[in-house]
Amino acid sequence: MPPHEQKKKLPFLKRVASVLGPGLITGAADDDPSGVATYSLAGAQLGTTLVWTALLTWPLMAAVQMMCARIGMVTGYGLARALRAKFSVFIVALFALLLLGANTINIGADLSGMADAAEMLTGVDSRIYVIVFGVGIGVATIRLRYAQIANTLKWLALFLFAYAFTAFSVHPNWLAVLRDLFTPSVPHSRMAWSTLVAILGTTISPYLFFWQASQEVEEEKHIGRLTTMERRGVSDQEISDRKLDIGVGTLISNVVMFFIIVTTALTLHRHGITDIQTSRQAAEALRPLAGPGCFLLYTVGIIGVGLLAIPTLAGSAAYALAETFGWAQGLDEKMGKARAFYAVVLLSIAVGCLIDFTHINPVSAMYWSAVINGLLAPFLLVGILTVASDPYVMFNQPSSLLNRVVVGVTTAAMFAAGIAMFVL
Repeated sequence: MPPHEQKKKLPFLKRVASVLGPGLITGAADDDPSGVATYSLAGAQLGTTLVWTALLTWPLMAAVQMMCARIGMVTGYGLARALRAKFSVFIVALFALLLLGANTINIGADLSGMADAAEMLTGVDSRIYVIVFGVGIGVATIRLRYAQIANTLKWLALFLFAYAFTAFSVHPNWLAVLRDLFTPSVPHSRMAWSTLVAILGTTISPYLFFWQASQEVEEEKHIGRLTTMERRGVSDQEISDRKLDIGVGTLISNVVMFFIIVTTALTLHRHGITDIQTSRQAAEALRPLAGPGCFLLYTVGIIGVGLLAIPTLAGSAAYALAETFGWAQGLDEKMGKARAFYAVVLLSIAVGCLIDFTHINPVSAMYWSAVINGLLAPFLLVGILTVASDPYVMFNQPSSLLNRVVVGVTTAAMFAAGIAMFVL
């Protein structure tokens, strides 16, 4: 019996576990320390007034990631290579370079957040941890094969549940929280609009688009489909499995976002602590307000999700540039064969480490990189929609009408939020 037929006969929960992979990893990587900082700032500054975004962004994020996954599964190559079928190399290269810049800032900010968390737990200077984490992640990305990296990242996703436990430890008034969740309030200031753009940018983020499509290619290579022709096309069952995988991954991501906003709203915001300059300050403020257990969960969560997100950030930029310029690429390739691909991975991590030895405020860097992503993403989504709707490029397997409508709504909403940030 073929593997996909065997999966269909499994009990539902076992079937879910059997299909979890690229969608789970991408969803979990979305809650990196940059995302944690953005959601923490939203909760500290605005309370639970933007908690409704967690409900809104789940279907939007799932639709976008499914479209990117479908492009990778149908065409047999990554997103940047697919975009080249409709746009000039110059335009695709520009997006890839902007992605590299935003991701490198994110990596630096993530390393800073992880290092601060490790210093709070151990007392060892955070600058040492920046180097340890940076070198360790770089070496692991080069030496481990794709299957090993993917399996490790899936287990690291468990760290996300630390934020759910953290939220319950502050004993919120759930009726009030649910009221704000289901009754959206429109932002009334430029700061609130920029926070909304940052939330959209760190949740529906360009690096996840490239990573999702490239992971699909890596999954195909892993099962022996080594050439583009062998990878071309996708079965209905494979699409169904990936929808389930992405649905679960994006659900977890947005549930975690909800809990982080709730935790910081009911501790920091309630006590007037709205000016958060570092992730360390956010974590230390939680200790007297919510207890040592809440503090421990928050800081351990930052380290865990950082270990998950940094390979994703570095890898997505490397895939984008390699696919744009036709370099050898892939996490299963030896370094000698894919020098340029791995050079981008190592360069982005190295520059990220250097950022942490400057006087750049890490939380401000994380927040504004999220804003930049929020402004960049809708332009990229226009390109993704164009590719996914083209029967020729998609080999007569374009995205469904419903998927295109939802991604179109997502694109319009992100454009509108970006414009509102500047004009209101």
